[in-house]
Amino acid sequence: MKTFTKVLLASVAVVWLAAKWTAPTFNAESLRGAKVLVTGASTGIGEQMAYHYATFGAQIVITARREKILQQVVEKCLSLGAQKALYIAADMSSDTDPERVVEFAVEQLGGLDYLVLNHIGSSPFSMWQGDVEHLEWLMKVNFLSYAQMAWKGFPALEQNKGALVVVSSLLGKMASPFVAPYISTKFALNGFFEGLRHELALKNSNVSISICTLGLIDTDSAMEKVKGVTNLPAYPASEAALKIIMTGATGERELFYPWYTYILTLSKDFFPSIRDYVVLRSYNYIP
Repeated sequence: MKTFTKVLLASVAVVWLAAKWTAPTFNAESLRGAKVLVTGASTGIGEQMAYHYATFGAQIVITARREKILQQVVEKCLSLGAQKALYIAADMSSDTDPERVVEFAVEQLGGLDYLVLNHIGSSPFSMWQGDVEHLEWLMKVNFLSYAQMAWKGFPALEQNKGALVVVSSLLGKMASPFVAPYISTKFALNGFFEGLRHELALKNSNVSISICTLGLIDTDSAMEKVKGVTNLPAYPASEAALKIIMTGATGERELFYPWYTYILTLSKDFFPSIRDYVVLRSYNYIP
């Protein structure tokens, strides 16, 4: 068993290194003047993505619910070098706001090169208590609005040979306690966009889809929820944001950040008992 484990880990390492070695090279200049829409951009990873795009000289439209904070982010983007920075306040649980946001971005930017879907709805970090109404709302925000925006944005992305970037989570690959509603939305997200990628390939579409699998990131909201509950290390939002941008710019199929998310994703089906042990040992919970 030990020999098998060593061989498996070595094989994973070889595959990972080969993928990195043959991956397209990121060219920062390719983002100068690029027309970008980033959702969930008032705080956290989305805010950091807006700043990185601004530094690269892109044209940006950002969206979230809180208008005052969006104004502040736009001002900083302009100071960092964005060729254009605009915002539109929107509620992604609305039936109409997701499409309205895409229409605004295409109109204001004159097209679209990158559609970066990053927004998430707030969900309690606790045992599920049967709140189906919240689950329905969360599915609307975290999944259905993504599908709406993707469909609305495809014509503009097709015209510019653009990229659709979907920010997902390790929890869309493997389950964990306390976040059952959130997990359901991320599994749906991964399945939908992986299937859609195949459909685009069959149609010879020039739009790339990048799905970004993230572990625990040190955003304020995430840190507040897991405080005292988990022993998992958190990784910097700014670095995660940059990795996402680079993945979209090079048209790579997937991003795993940090590195351990790739190992866990590959090994979860081979060693389910070990997976469950690691997951449960990652939390401090007393019934």
